Order: sequence, then structure tokens, then C-alpha cells
Amino acid sequence: MSENLENLQAESSPMKTTWYCPLDLSTVVEEEEEGIIYTVVVKQQHVAPNSPAVSYSIFDTVSEDSASIFSVFPSFPVDFQPISRSQCVKAGTEEKLVLHLLHSFSLGDSSFISIFLSTYRSFTSTEKVLDILIDRLEHPPGERERSMTRPSFNKAVCTVFSTWLSEYPEDFKNLGDPSRLLRLAPLVPQDSSSAADLRARLLRMAEELSEKALLPDNHIDQTSSSSSPPDPLKFEATSVLGFPAGLIAEQLTKIETELFVRLVPYHCLGSLWSQRDKKGREGVCWSVRATIQQFNKLANAVSASCLWPTNLRSQQRARLLEKWISVAEECRARKNFSSLYAIVSALQSNPIHRLRRTWQETDREALRRYEELAEIFSDKDNYSHSRELLKEEGTSKFANLDNRLNNKHFNRSNAQGTVPYLGIFLTDLTMLDAAVKNRLDNGYINFDKRRREFEVLAQIRLLQSSCKNCVFIADESFLQWYHSVPTLTEEQSYRLSNEIEAPSEPSPRAHMPTVIITQCPDLSTSRTSLAGDGESPFDFHSPVNNFLSKLTKHMRSPSVSCLDVDTSPPTNESTPVALTPSTPTKSHRRSASCGNNLPSNVPGSGPEMRIIRIRMDLQDGNLYRSILISSNDKTPAVISSGLEKHNQDPKQASKYELLQLLPEGKELVIPVTGNVFYAMTPSSVDFLLRRKGRNTPVGSQPVKTETSATFPRIQTKGRRLVRTLF
Repeated sequence: MSENLENLQAESSPMKTTWYCPLDLSTVVEEEEEGIIYTVVVKQQHVAPNSPAVSYSIFDTVSEDSASIFSVFPSFPVDFQPISRSQCVKAGTEEKLVLHLLHSFSLGDSSFISIFLSTYRSFTSTEKVLDILIDRLEHPPGERERSMTRPSFNKAVCTVFSTWLSEYPEDFKNLGDPSRLLRLAPLVPQDSSSAADLRARLLRMAEELSEKALLPDNHIDQTSSSSSPPDPLKFEATSVLGFPAGLIAEQLTKIETELFVRLVPYHCLGSLWSQRDKKGREGVCWSVRATIQQFNKLANAVSASCLWPTNLRSQQRARLLEKWISVAEECRARKNFSSLYAIVSALQSNPIHRLRRTWQETDREALRRYEELAEIFSDKDNYSHSRELLKEEGTSKFANLDNRLNNKHFNRSNAQGTVPYLGIFLTDLTMLDAAVKNRLDNGYINFDKRRREFEVLAQIRLLQSSCKNCVFIADESFLQWYHSVPTLTEEQSYRLSNEIEAPSEPSPRAHMPTVIITQCPDLSTSRTSLAGDGESPFDFHSPVNNFLSKLTKHMRSPSVSCLDVDTSPPTNESTPVALTPSTPTKSHRRSASCGNNLPSNVPGSGPEMRIIRIRMDLQDGNLYRSILISSNDKTPAVISSGLEKHNQDPKQASKYELLQLLPEGKELVIPVTGNVFYAMTPSSVDFLLRRKGRNTPVGSQPVKTETSATFPRIQTKGRRLVRTLF
């Protein structure tokens, strides 16, 4: 039998084909040295048997100590041979991370310099980084060190400081004391022309710091000289109708683009942005503050122009709504998502949304376009629609519009940049900072967290690059009107809205508003692909988006914090110009702005929290407002918060009752002494404030039996136990 097998093996068949696996295999391990942990990746390439020997010159530059990593691997398979090796920092002490800047290229960690310079402010300061690097430069490596030769060390020094000076010059300008730069300049290598140029730039920067220190009065912050507030008497709200929608959108895009190009990406880091309101940090994240102030200014301009002239007829006021809808459409064509969202948010705000008669007089086609634009910023699936548009149009020359819009909108001879809604990126970075530890259990700085943050910052920088070559021409007439708009507080806007249309009693046939969520995104199903298709600039191959998707199954966060502006209430109203109403349309479907709809229950963080949506039982299209409740809040406290959110007197809480709106039109009355957090059912987060003694609206079905009564104490304990276990 064995002889037959040997004979069969000895025979060669001309039809025999040998297949070899074309894949390259990688082995990933962790290697820990004193003060630092590396993630080591060794790639292996499939080679055919009896193939010529391959020379792996890459190992000629690897030190003996570093090469010891191969001792932990089992012997490589016969058909696979190692061809490359990289050491990427996972975590380390502050000193080791800084020194890795000078070794990163030789170890194959090519992205470390960019990531470190973008994120180091989260765990250290410019002064400390410079001190560590200067100490190292004063004791450079000798020729006997096998891990790095002196020429490669000098090249690394020039690369680090040239990149730092080019991309983040403000780090050096804000030092205050020039002594570090004067100490650094002589230590820069002198073996190349680039090194000489680097030394000259450092000395020039030190000279500027010296002049600033000696003559501080010559350095005046131009932003400190604020202009006088607008005069309400000179504000002509209806003058906006005289400007073409395309011109308004062009001027808004000009303002937004200039702000976005000046945005400092690392100002968006959660560790910096979340600390902006602390004492002594008023000046941090100034570029993000400027962007948000512009967002609020535009939203205020939309609201003021629609609410300020209280003596307009409904048909006339509807022309103002139609004008801003047209402007929003033009902003969409210019890929100005920041202004687009500001306009949509203003139109969805409670003071404008509740103007039922005005919306009924608005053109039906304009309303259809408005709903399409509002849908872009629905927070469903973590702003999936908005993210998809950024993915498709982020670096494209023009917006992806249909032929009708292409023919209608502006001259497309010039390429357009993309101005995103910054709140999406602020949300991602804030949640990353809140969920991922800054340090490992051994005290090492978690640099993997910085890599994830850098992926979000890289998307911002990519969009900024698309805006740098945009050219705009200022229109002084519109800018003069835009800057003349008085700032209205929320209370003032609501008062003007009530003067236009007084609050009315509810009607059984009142149309419930359609809810479009515009804040507090849900990152549970991020649309940004982990692997990507390789064609979009936003298909970053990294775990950050997948990580965020998992993270937000447990926590939610508001998208962006608006900055309050102290203002004086308007004292007078301008007389509106005559408006020519068009043929009105008597019905429409309105969109409401509301908050997020799920809680964040984090064990060990004190009382459990939940965000609910609450509205008042009014006929005027009252919107849902978001309220944060805790497991300690009783019904009267929640009612008071709800009244205050709707600009009502919270002292009147005893006159109202709180109801949870359940599916199929049912209602659950929350007992006066009940705990809202535990009394509510998990099927809905929508609540209603209704005056006591008012009849139940037609079509609603109050919940009876055990769900409408006060929950027994044992049932409350059971709910708490379930939440603890699951």
C-alpha cells in the first residue's frame, strides 16, 4: 500500500496547479519599556517556497534591544517572512511621550508628531514640552548609540520644530518669556540650510516676545474694542426683503468661512472645551466661541426680523418666513451648513413656531423646502443625514443638488468650500473625553485616546483646507443691516410672539406639531464607516467612530453650548415698510425643535439622570422643551422647571398637573407626591403640563388601573433593582 502511495506521489501531473495565499499577515503585541508602552506590529509577507532570499534592510536600523521583540514570537511559518516592523506608542509618562517625538520616524510611528502636536495641551503645556526637548538637545546621542545615529537625530529635531512652528505658531507667541527660545536656538543642528532657517525663525520669534514684554501697550487686542450696541430705533426689520436671497447667503457664507478658516482645531478638544466656563479660563477656545457667537447672532437676526414688527398682518409676516427659507436654501447650495442650521433653528424656535396663523399663510412650496432642509439636521442615528452630506460633499467643488436647483442658484464657475455645523464635532470630542480615561491604572498617559481625538480633528482640518481659497466680495448695505439687528433674549422673543398671536385655549381638533429633533445627538449608530470604501476623504480607517457608536448606548451629550449675550430690551419698534402679500396657503406641517430623548445612567455618578421632553397644553403650537430630571426630583419640582422653560411663572406650579404621553393616545397622570423618574414608564419621554380641572382632549385615553395610580413602594424598589442589574 505504501509503495502505491509513493508511486502516486512520484508521478507529476501536467494539470496540477499550486495556489499560494496572497495575504500579508500581521502580528500585534505590546512591548513595555521603562515609562512607555508600545503597540508593536510586525508584518509578514507570503513568499513561495524555493524563492530567492529576500534582504530585509529595514532591520539594519533596528537596535538590538528593540529587535528582541522577535524573541517573543513563535518561529515564523515556512511560507511567511517578516518585512516590516513598527512601534506605536500606546501610553507613557509625560517625559517619554515628549522624547518619542525625536524617535517616532525611526520606529515606524509616522503619525505621532502630528497627533502629539494636535492634542498635547490636554495633558501638558508648551513650556514643559520645550523644557524636556531642550534638556535632550543639550545631551544629544553619540555615535556609539546603535538605536539612532547623530544625522538621523538632527533630522528629527528639524522636522519636529519646523512642523510645530508652521502649524502652531501661536504656541510660541503665547510663551511670554523668550528665554526658552533663546536657549533653544543655539542647540538646533547646523548641518543643513533648513536648520539655519529654523534657527532664524526661533530667534525672530524670541525678538518679538522681547518687544512685547518691554512694550506691552503696543500690543492691544483688537477684539477688546467692542462697538456700541445696535440702536433699536434704527432697526428696519422688513428691510431684509430688499436683499436677494443669494446675496444674503453669500455674505453669511463669507462671514462663516472666515471664522472657520481661523478656527483652531484643538480648541474643540473635549478636555479644553468642557473647561471653558471655569474661572480663569475665559479666554480659552476663543475660535470656537467666535463661531458659536456668529451662529447665535444669525439665529437672533432671523428671530428679530420676524418678531420685531408686531403690527404686521399674517400674510406680510409670512413673506419674511419665506425670505429666510429661500436664504437657507441658498446656504445649502453653498455648502454653508452652519448658517443653514442657524436659520432652521431660529424658524423652529418656540416664539416663531407657535405663530399658527403666520405659518398658515406661508407658501406651500416654501414649507416643503423648509421641511427638507430641517430634515438635514435631524439627530436620528447620530446626525446621519448631516454626516452623510459632509462625507459626500466635504471636499467636492459643489453641492450635490438636482438640476432644478443647479439652474436656479449661483454661478458655479468658482469652487465652494464646506462650512460644517461645528456642534457635531464638539459632541464627538466631548463624549470621547468623558468616556475614555486620560491615564491607565499605572499612571501612564493614555495616548490611544489622543489618536482617537486626532481622527476627529483631522476631519476639521480637511474641511478647512477646502475653504482657504474661497473669495468673496463684501456687500456693505447688507452687513450694515445685519449688524443693526438688536439682540433679543428668549423672554423678549416670547413676549413679542404673544403680542403677535395671544395664547389661546386648546381645541380638540388642534394639529399636533411634527417633531424634528435638532439637539443632543444620539451616537448609537454612527454613519461614518470604520473600514470605508476608500473613495471618500472622511472614510478614516480607525476605531473612533465605532467606539463612539458603542459609547452612546450608555450616555448622551448636548451638541453645543450657546454663549449668553447680555442685552438690553428693545424700547421701541420701527414702522415696517409696506409688504405685498402673495396668495396664501392655508395649511402646512410644522417642524418642532426639541431636546434629546433618552437619559444617561452612569453608575457611581450620584443620582441617576434622565432627559424628558415637556410641552404645555396650548393650541398655539407650543414646542417640546428638554428638561433634565434626576432620581430625586418630585412632581412639583418638575412642573416648576417645565413652566420656567416655557417662560411661565414657576410659582404657579400648584395649578398644573403633569401627564406622561403614552403610545396610542394614552396618558399617565403623575401623582403630586410622586417621583417622576421612577413613576414614568419607559415607553415614552414626552410629557404634558395641563391646568388642573381642564377636560381631557378628545381622542386621548387616560391610562387606568395600575398604570394611572400611584406606584406602590415595592414597585418602585423593583424598578430601581432592574435598572441596577441591567
